[in-house]
Order: sequence, then structure tokens, then C-alpha cells
Amino acid sequence: MSHLPKLSVTLGAVPTSKPRYAITDTGDIGRMLDLARERWPEETDRKALLLRLAEAGSDAVRRDLDASRHDRLGERQATAFEAVPDLVDPSVLLDDEAWR
Repeated sequence: MSHLPKLSVTLGAVPTSKPRYAITDTGDIGRMLDLARERWPEETDRKALLLRLAEAGSDAVRRDLDASRHDRLGERQATAFEAVPDLVDPSVLLDDEAWR
């Protein structure tokens, strides 16, 4: 009966092949969830707080990556501008002959 879903001892039919993660509300995780509860006091469900923490962490990482990309772009632009005098002769560009 290959058309039946795989069965798990603890989960019954497994609806996805994606990995699952088990996180225990102890130690650092517990402290992070306590901080999250302070940040979002209206949220009483710790699972929902964990998801909010994951989203907030993702947003922070995205901002860091965007800033890093922006910094690298600025560095590449500065390097390119420094090279312009070696690549372009301004007198040739300013000469009317260059535009005919």
C-alpha cells in the first residue's frame, strides 16, 4: 500500500518531509521567552512568543545583511571613482572633438 502516508510512532501521518525541531523551554530559551513576554505582554502563549522571536530575529538579520550589502556597495563605488582618473582623460571628454 504505497499510496498511504508514512506513519510516525509519535505523530501519526506525517504531513511534510520538512524537518521538525523540538525546543525545550529551559535555560537560554526560557530567558528569551521571558524577554519576549516583556516585549509583547499581550501575547500569553509561549509558542506564539517563540514565533515572534524568530520573526524579530529574522528581521534583525535582514537589516544587518542589507546594511552590510550597502556598505560593500559604497566601498566598490569609492574604489571605482578612485580608478576613474586612470581610465578617463577629462581633457578628451571636454574637447569638442569627442562629441562630433
